[in-house]
Amino acid sequence: MNALIILLVAIAVLVCGYVFYGGWLAKQWGIDPNRPTPAHEFEDGKDYVPAAPYVVLGHHFSSIAGAGPINGPIQAAIFGWVPVLLWVLIGGIFFGAMHDFGALFASIRHKGQTLATVIAENIDDTAKKLFCIFSYLTLILVVAAFASIVASTFAVAPVPTDDAAKAVAVETGNLANMRTAMISVLFIVVAVIYGVITRGRKIPAAANIVSALAIIVVVVALGYNLPVIALDNTTWMILVGLYILVASVAPVWILLQPRDYLSSYLLYGMIALALVGIIGAGVMGNAASLDIPAFTGFSAAAGTSKVAASGFLFPALFITIACGAISGFHSLVASGTTSKQLDREAEAQPIAYGGMLLECLVAVISLCAVAFVFSGYMDGTYASPTQVFAAGLSQMLACVPGLAGAESVAYALLVLAVSVFCLTSLDTATRLAATCSRSFSRPTAWRQATLPVGARCS
Repeated sequence: MNALIILLVAIAVLVCGYVFYGGWLAKQWGIDPNRPTPAHEFEDGKDYVPAAPYVVLGHHFSSIAGAGPINGPIQAAIFGWVPVLLWVLIGGIFFGAMHDFGALFASIRHKGQTLATVIAENIDDTAKKLFCIFSYLTLILVVAAFASIVASTFAVAPVPTDDAAKAVAVETGNLANMRTAMISVLFIVVAVIYGVITRGRKIPAAANIVSALAIIVVVVALGYNLPVIALDNTTWMILVGLYILVASVAPVWILLQPRDYLSSYLLYGMIALALVGIIGAGVMGNAASLDIPAFTGFSAAAGTSKVAASGFLFPALFITIACGAISGFHSLVASGTTSKQLDREAEAQPIAYGGMLLECLVAVISLCAVAFVFSGYMDGTYASPTQVFAAGLSQMLACVPGLAGAESVAYALLVLAVSVFCLTSLDTATRLAATCSRSFSRPTAWRQATLPVGARCS
């Protein structure tokens, strides 16, 4: 398998999917660029806040991605690269992106309300309540899983003294985690300041983008060179819980929008870094003939690898690769927060359909990463999909002439990107869980009567 060919084919297919199928859906549904969006109709300064399209895309993409497009393809690679790639491309274009686009469009045409309310208005309150129960339980799982991932990428583990080699490995991992934690904390602080400063100001897009990039460079440099926060896993779980509690109730303009916007450039940077690594390793020949099989069979035995999936191809492959191809969680983000920030209806396709295809690209990148370190993946050298992802891409980047010494820095930045994905999904998921609980207890008629006066996220 040649990683470069897989990447180029995937990009071409995703672009065609966006232009032809995404464009066809927009015409069929009647996207109207001149129709006022709920963000303008019910602007309240808390949940309904119109924003520039690149800001909303940053929030949406950061929130829907999480660790899914990274963990899923890596764990499912045990079945071979062909089934993984086929499901990511076919599922992403015809199921996942269509689902996200449809959920956002339905919410826009229902005053920016959540899918729970859309269901109540088009079916009945019983269906709405069943949907809320299912969504709430799903969000609890999302919050628990992503909080655990974030805490593990921040936490410092005890260093054993009886095994020198193991001690060195743990110390190296601890340093990467401390750097990730410090950068992430700085991002949160800077995001609040950025949100306050830019609130209500008409800043040109170019100036906004340049300032955001400058902030990211400074924050990453400070956090990388001053890793002073060293806490254990339990402490980080508590702190992450407190953070998402505050973030879920704060007005979107003070934390959610600016943090997701700033973080999105870090995520775009991760994608660019990965593309440089894959293309460079492919051109240099290091990724031209990888040892990952095209197809290993219709079943995968448990214990084959510490981080691999197991079971029969159906349904294991499709359950494992969820966010990288299709995820119901995305509909909650689209209707719970994104629809309330959309400035123009024409932006629904690039933000919802295009955002999902970006996630598919991340899934393809993850497949290339695990393919590059497949032998280490199978023998258990790497303890988590995050390590597989960071190790594979950083090693590919080191194959590029002149970047051999950047492997450790790239590894730390890639681990940071994974934690940023999870952290943005965490606060959005917690906000959506609160929305589900409110939607469950309010009758539809009451909500319709009060929406124009106090249009909240319910």
